[in-house]
Amino acid sequence: MTKSATGTLRRGAMGARASTCSKGTQVGQGEPELSETYPHLLSPTRALLTLCALTMALMLAAPAQAREAGETPSGFAVPRYLSLKFGEVNARAGPGDDHQVLWVYRARGLPVQVVAETREWRRICDPEGGLAWVHRRVTDGRRSVMNLAANPLPLRRRPRPEAEITAYLNARALAALDRCDKGWCRLSVDGVTGWVTESAVWGVADPAQCR
Repeated sequence: MTKSATGTLRRGAMGARASTCSKGTQVGQGEPELSETYPHLLSPTRALLTLCALTMALMLAAPAQAREAGETPSGFAVPRYLSLKFGEVNARAGPGDDHQVLWVYRARGLPVQVVAETREWRRICDPEGGLAWVHRRVTDGRRSVMNLAANPLPLRRRPRPEAEITAYLNARALAALDRCDKGWCRLSVDGVTGWVTESAVWGVADPAQCR
């Protein structure tokens, strides 16, 4: 069985262009800054006590952070969205190379939702409702969405229903997800950007999409 996702982006009467996924938003953490209440000079004894206190605080904070993350092997929440990194990905019946290959995904950038995980494997839900296991190395943190509607989806210049239409995302086409805000999502395809409602695409809803 082969699963694929195809589609095109149309710009008015200029013809069709193949859809691609562009770079998504990256997030990270900065280093904490020292509080201004700390003295600039510390005696050796006070410095040692301060170091011990900080070490103890970090040790106590680690379990709390793990609980907040849901105590998953990756430390990230489940469910969550990722995309497929390669144009050919084996979907298996269980978390291991010894499990049966159920089908092969042939859609680089396909949005998937992680619904369970082990240290090395992710159980994913795809836009068609299929559930399977893939290795974590074939997934990408960059977000994408898919137009599951039977008709092209208008991309608007601003997040308003009356805003100008800049392009159309064809049925079954993929687009990179920039961000979502107040029920609207900003997408990018082949250098064209536009806004759609959250409900118009697959890959942004919070609840688990496969039962």
